[in-house]
Amino acid sequence: MSSVNTSSSTSSTREQSPAEPADAALPAEPTAPADTAPPAAETQPDQAVQPAGPTPDAAEPRRAGSKDDGTAPAAAEEDQLRSARSPRRSRVPGSAIAVGAIVPVLLLVLWWLVTDVLGLFTSVQLPAPQAVLSAGVDLAADGQLYQHIAISVQRVLLGFGIGAILGLALGALLGLSRIADRLLLPTVGALRAVPSLAWVPLLIMWMSIYEDSKVTLIAIGAFFPVFTSVHAALRHVDPQLVEAGRSFGFHGFRLFRTVQLPAVVPSVFSGLRLGLAQAWLFLVAAELIASSMGLGFLLTDSQDNGRTDRLLLAILLLAIAGKLTDALLGVLERRALTRWA
Repeated sequence: MSSVNTSSSTSSTREQSPAEPADAALPAEPTAPADTAPPAAETQPDQAVQPAGPTPDAAEPRRAGSKDDGTAPAAAEEDQLRSARSPRRSRVPGSAIAVGAIVPVLLLVLWWLVTDVLGLFTSVQLPAPQAVLSAGVDLAADGQLYQHIAISVQRVLLGFGIGAILGLALGALLGLSRIADRLLLPTVGALRAVPSLAWVPLLIMWMSIYEDSKVTLIAIGAFFPVFTSVHAALRHVDPQLVEAGRSFGFHGFRLFRTVQLPAVVPSVFSGLRLGLAQAWLFLVAAELIASSMGLGFLLTDSQDNGRTDRLLLAILLLAIAGKLTDALLGVLERRALTRWA
């Protein structure tokens, strides 16, 4: 049995063996030598081989403010703003004064034409500009003109100073305190409605005809515009600003100086300028109280003597003095706005 198996296995081995040489006799496929296929780097020497992975340009994030991201840099915006504002800063000094003087000069020329050239008015109705100038020269030669101007400016400054201080104090009190506002505002509002000339007889009875009554009347005129502006400004301060100041620990005067005062500075100076204008208006009424000096007295005295030239001179001097004091207050306003607002 074993011999049969051995012979069968041997025969099968012999049957399979001729197939092996047949496979071995097949010709091998020709392969290209290694030198005949140059690498891509050699066929294209000008192109650098890019490494795998993200390129440096793709990996580097875009810088903020570059042209690719479509947003203008902050520095460029600031340069544009400065360049836009540069024409304003390069204005010729005194150009605003020159522009503001155009209308007065035109009015002066028109005045000269209708009086001296065309003769539409008599010298009593409307004297020529040179007649008014001559009247001013005569008063200056006598020394009276400087006295009239000095005493009127003194009265206005004293009355305005007293009225402005009282207006600031009372306006701040009623603007910061709800109790004081409800208690005093109706009374102050009623006194504000009293006409200016209604105070003249009472002041003469109380203070006679001396300087006290005149200065007091001017102070009354300056008080109410200042009070009204300060009171309204403090009542309308943004409550969120006040709460923010309190959250930082500001209370009392520190809260007023740090938060509330910068918010009301423009309104305060608007009230001061209105009060100054009212002080010049009340000056004429004050100098009606048995006065012997001042621009208001010059007005009434010129009317009584029929001197229209001096009357117009007094009006022009009041206008010039009022404008100069308002310009001085405007300078203080700009400095205050720079510091606090």
